Amino acid sequence: MAGPMRRPSLSSLSLDLRSMSALARAGARVFGDDGLLSVIVEEIERDGFRVVGVEDLLGGYLAPEGRLGGPTPGEADEIDIARGIAVLQALGGADVGQAVAVQEGLVLAVEAIEGTDAMIARAGALRRAGLGPVLVKGSKPGQERRADRPTVGEGTVAAAVAAGFRGIAIEAGSTLIVDRPATVQAVDAAGLFLVARSFTNPA
Repeated sequence: MAGPMRRPSLSSLSLDLRSMSALARAGARVFGDDGLLSVIVEEIERDGFRVVGVEDLLGGYLAPEGRLGGPTPGEADEIDIARGIAVLQALGGADVGQAVAVQEGLVLAVEAIEGTDAMIARAGALRRAGLGPVLVKGSKPGQERRADRPTVGEGTVAAAVAAGFRGIAIEAGSTLIVDRPATVQAVDAAGLFLVARSFTNPA
């Protein structure tokens, strides 16, 4: 799966007995997106299927480490990238969001249920004068990566441009880039930077 999904509330679902039992076993895990997807994967495998990640079938979609497009980030950019990584790692343990917007050290917005593009727009409305914000996106610690990966593409770039962002930093070896040549072309045309970094050993 790639791209936004509208998650319904649990109370709006018509669940069968097996689904209710699975949710009961999972407990509070089901309140987070990763927790719920993990439960779904467990139930699929309980029926004898094997769930695999996209990288097991199609190579080349996960971002390699380094600069992928646009200018090389400067010192101020690196500070915001490091701040974003720290925030994502702290919130990821609570199974909240895969993205954060940081501007000169200020956290403008954290992704919640609205999805990355809506969060980018919200951050754009909150940005201060000066350098534009940086989008930092990556996986949560211990995330079920076979069913859900942080993803960026041309739409992400377009949203960032519209909101006045100056760059995008993604987690190397974990983030999917949809149509990488077109995404890099959009980044270059807009003058944004696009880099992939290790979130466990950030530069």
